[in-house]
Amino acid sequence: MPHDSPDADLWKLHERRRVGQRIREERLHRNLTQEHVYLAVPLNRSHYQAIEAGEANPTLDVLLRICRVIGVRLDLVR
Repeated sequence: MPHDSPDADLWKLHERRRVGQRIREERLHRNLTQEHVYLAVPLNRSHYQAIEAGEANPTLDVLLRICRVIGVRLDLVR
């Protein structure tokens, strides 16, 4: 599938939402607030909320920091 096809865009949107949902699930499972996570990363509140909602495109570095704060490995976010 070409990288700029509409299907690729839909796939990326779906994956961002899936990853954001898994981050949220793991955060809640560990009884952490969004504030705890975004302050520890650090990120601003709206960007962190956009990541959990699947609306942001975080860098790998940001994802790794979020996972470290939450206490999961990045491969468990799948």
